[in-house]
Order: sequence, then C-alpha cells, then structure tokens
Amino acid sequence: MKWKKCGQIKDLVKGISWSEAYAQVPTLLLKEDRLRVFFATRPRQDMTLTSYCDLDLNNLTKVLYIHDKPILPLGEPGTFDQHGIMPSAIVNKDGLIYLYYSGWCRSVGVPYNNYTGLAISEDGGNTFVKAFQGPVLDRTRYELFSATSPDVYFDGATWHCWYCSGTNWHKINDKFEHTYDIKYASSMDGMNWDQSNMVSIAQHNSYEAITKPTVIELNGIYHMWYCYRGSFGFRRGNEGYKIGYATSEDKINWKRADELSGIGTSESGWDNEMVGYPAVVKIGKDVYMFYNGNNFGRDGFGFAKLEF
Repeated sequence: MKWKKCGQIKDLVKGISWSEAYAQVPTLLLKEDRLRVFFATRPRQDMTLTSYCDLDLNNLTKVLYIHDKPILPLGEPGTFDQHGIMPSAIVNKDGLIYLYYSGWCRSVGVPYNNYTGLAISEDGGNTFVKAFQGPVLDRTRYELFSATSPDVYFDGATWHCWYCSGTNWHKINDKFEHTYDIKYASSMDGMNWDQSNMVSIAQHNSYEAITKPTVIELNGIYHMWYCYRGSFGFRRGNEGYKIGYATSEDKINWKRADELSGIGTSESGWDNEMVGYPAVVKIGKDVYMFYNGNNFGRDGFGFAKLEF
C-alpha cells in the first residue's frame, strides 16, 4: 500500500476570528453530504481549543464551511482540561456522536499533564456537551504520566481503544520532553474503560514517543497508523514525527512495520520536516488519510489517498 498525497487544506485559521494559528490533530466525522474535520487551534501559544470545518465529499480540497466558535469550553481551574482541548476520535452510534478529546493542563515540575475526556453530540456533531467534568482515561497505578490521544472503535459488542500512554519525562537541554507508547483499553459502554496496562505498540527505545493511532478494518485485517518521534531536536530536526504502521487480526495483538506505512515527508513544502497525527477514513470505495505537516500543524493539514 502507498499513499498518494493530494495537497494541503490552506487558510483555515483565517476563517476563525479568535485563532492565532494551527489546525492540529484532524479528527474525522463522515456525514451524508460532507466530511467534517475537527481540529485543535490556538488563541495563543499556551492554550488550545477545538473547532471544525466541512469539506465537499466530491472534492476534499473544497471547504464548505468553517466554524468560528469553540465546540467545547475549557475546564474549570484545577481540572484536566483547564488549558487545552484537542480532538482525537469520533464514534457515531445510535444517533449520538461520541467525541473523545485530549485535555491538558499546565503543571509544576513538568510542562503539562494530559488525559482523555468525552463529549457527546445529539445533533449530528454541530454542538457538544461534556459527558463528565473529569477524564474517562486517566493515570493509574501502572500508568503514571498520561493517557491521551486515543482512537476508539466499536465493533457492535465491545468498545476498543488504543491510546497514548506516557512512559517518562526526560530532561534534555534543560527542558523536559515526554515519551509515550500505545496501550489498549476496552469498554462495554464507551465511558467506563478497563485500562489493563496492555501495550499495543512498544517503544523501540526509551526516548521514542508514539502517539495518535488511527485504526481501520480492510479485508478482514485491522490496520493502524500512528506517529512516532525521537526526543532530541525533534521540533525542527531529523527526529521529528514520522508516520508508522502496524497490523492485527484480532485488534489486540499488533505487528509493527513502520517501513510499510506508505507515507513520508516530502522533498519540499509544508510537510518536508515532519508528518504526524494521522486520521484515516473510508469514503465509498476510497480510503483517505488526513495528517499534519511541519511545526505540528501550525499551517494546517493535508490529506492523501490510499493506493493498493
């Protein structure tokens, strides 16, 4: 499999009066007549809020609508999402839209803490209400640092979740950098999760950070794309985010094969330094990946089409 890049969706932030920059972590809701893309954007550097745009299903480069309001408010002082709300996964079930989001708050000792919240829409994804003021994925006695950036899949009986679990904070050049692996959790209702500390995608080394999985079933096989980076100079260096890949036959046991991801950085342009935060969707017979490029999505997101 190989992804053919189709270009960048430009100037989204210009349609959002309160945003300074970024259309980060594209998160997809397929509707009958359009593709809704939720994304995180920043009123200022130390705050993130979530909005969305609608794309034409017949021409995904065509923006039909840009929403000029945050879909959720920040949390109250002291809560897990006090300083940031970033979309991550959507499940459309029984007339409800479940939006799983990464909430973060600034911290003392390390830069931030981040966990997973849940918001629910009863009107097709136009408006959302937080299901709880607290997170649905949190730290545990085994997971000490973070539980965030999930993908969630409902198979008709069980809810499956693959999420970014913090493994450590490393002090590098007088700055703490976070590392993660990807773990698995399950649920019967999408709200109460069994975090059993089961690793789905393990780190190659202790300085690797793996995050933002996206899972799709094709021809009886489950395919996962995610992004991974190093910890040294990754913001503008050669250890920036790349997109990795794994397969599974049962959603539990995964075989990592990053060399088969089918997508990498470009020779020049908006994604020549990093590619990350993938989100995969099937539209008709076609499969598309939306992703961010340089600077963690400061200049927006692009998409690619899967070629078999």
